[in-house]
Amino acid sequence: MYNFDNIKIFYFSGTGNAKRIALWLSEFANARSLDCKLINIAKIDFKNLERSEPEDLIIIISPIHGFNYPKIVLEFIRHLPKGKNNVLLMNTRAGMRIGRFVTPGLTGVAFILSSLILKIKGYHIQAQIPFDMPSNWISIHPALNQATVRYLHKVNYERVEKHAQKIFSGQQDFLAFRDLAQDVLIIPVSIAYYCLGRFVIAKSFYASAECDNCGLCLKQCPVQAIKMLNEKPYWTFKCESCMKCMNNCPKHAIETAHGLIAVVSILSSITFTFFMQNVFELDIESFFFRLLIWTAVFMALMMILYYMQHLLLKVKLFSKIISITSLTYYKFWGRYKSIPNEKWTE
Repeated sequence: MYNFDNIKIFYFSGTGNAKRIALWLSEFANARSLDCKLINIAKIDFKNLERSEPEDLIIIISPIHGFNYPKIVLEFIRHLPKGKNNVLLMNTRAGMRIGRFVTPGLTGVAFILSSLILKIKGYHIQAQIPFDMPSNWISIHPALNQATVRYLHKVNYERVEKHAQKIFSGQQDFLAFRDLAQDVLIIPVSIAYYCLGRFVIAKSFYASAECDNCGLCLKQCPVQAIKMLNEKPYWTFKCESCMKCMNNCPKHAIETAHGLIAVVSILSSITFTFFMQNVFELDIESFFFRLLIWTAVFMALMMILYYMQHLLLKVKLFSKIISITSLTYYKFWGRYKSIPNEKWTE
């Protein structure tokens, strides 16, 4: 059993899934007359983090990006002052629905890495709990229909209530252990995403001709990853791919450059083959080194062509071509945001 006086819930959220879990936890804490404080990680000055009182229960909740916590969350954990507090680690993963069954997402290295950092700092891990909220990664799939979104919110609300009763009673709760085998298996993917993948995704967002330069995406970006360049929003490598900008844009003007990704992939393969065979005359047998070189070529071309695409967006014909080669341009693809309780309890 663990005793605590106050609860601090630190959350990072793009489209609202992690924040929704945080709000539900706060609701159940208040029902027990527990003092609970919600803190947005994106609003914190990491260099001036205060040490929590020893009796405080600390909860950290964030979405999973590339089978890991986003960089901003890992940086927050890394900057936490040393302490002896009990910590609950939670995440929101890409949930889907098949009938009444909720398909689970994957946590990957998120709990493993963060637990290691926290233990080194002296903290005690009391729980590791994933929640399969609606998948918001509409760069790779259409937005889930509203019936599915409502169902997943209802199911996860009930799950939060069940786990809240357990953890607020001071018990341990390591639901994540049941997924440990597959989470360990995808550690290489987590590392690859953290080192390279997130930078590619950062250069896949653009503002179409529908953009009216309202500046909402710049103002709301939790990591200030968007800037104005050539009178258009421009995504930098600081982007966490939280999907907040795309799903919050009132004009649905923010899209994913699927056409650009396809062009860069083809050009990377052609460039790699040409230089390896005709310029350097190298025959590298190692798959790892071939992949490493191809990735370097891909990244270089992605940076160059993304900038060129940004300039071409000012030309009406090219802007239209770029948009129609993006799946997110079409209305059926949709957008996603977490919904308040009154929406799924109707």
